[in-house]
Amino acid sequence: MKTRKLFLFVISLLLFGLTTNAQEKKNEKQKKDVVTFTVNMTCDNCKKRIEKNVSWEKGVKDLRVDLEKKTVTITYNPQKTTKEKLKTTIEKLEYTCEIAE
Repeated sequence: MKTRKLFLFVISLLLFGLTTNAQEKKNEKQKKDVVTFTVNMTCDNCKKRIEKNVSWEKGVKDLRVDLEKKTVTITYNPQKTTKEKLKTTIEKLEYTCEIAE
């Protein structure tokens, strides 16, 4: 009887440990950073071009382009890309951009 209780106790500890470890790994994978760029876009076609090209960049989770404020806000996974790579991606589309403060 004691052996059975001990066995069940050990199994429950193992299961609890595995679920806790899995949750920690899930949280690590979901790390996200946000960066905002000021971009010299002038029309709706500029907006569409940025949305089309930057959204496919590796690590980009969300992209918001505000034509009136001339800003591009990007939510990204810092393990897959960097602010500098995202800036270069926008500059390759022949727009000048700076990281907004």
